[in-house]
Amino acid sequence: MGEKLFREFEDVVSRSELFTQSALGAPEREELLDALLSVCEWVEIFFLWRPNLPDEGDNHLIELAIAGGAASIVTHNVRDLRSGELRFPQIAVETPAEFMNRWRKTYGDDDNQIA
Repeated sequence: MGEKLFREFEDVVSRSELFTQSALGAPEREELLDALLSVCEWVEIFFLWRPNLPDEGDNHLIELAIAGGAASIVTHNVRDLRSGELRFPQIAVETPAEFMNRWRKTYGDDDNQIA
């Protein structure tokens, strides 16, 4: 987790108009974000790689993945994140479904194994 991604998560969680159909109220959304943050590792970015993604605002995700030694970035925005001028083949960019399929193939389909 990095500073910019943290701020984006905070912003989204605070937008009540996005959650009109959700069973979670603002306090529960904050608690969920706190739970996520409790298992995240804070990563500082010291070098800006500037992969030149179509959306300049997404570049920090690649930079964060490099700085944190991530094996993958899980997102619905795979098209943009895979289309940068500067490529990092060691980092997989995959949808949540692709990630879960890979997880299940590696660790099995038993829900008790997900930690």
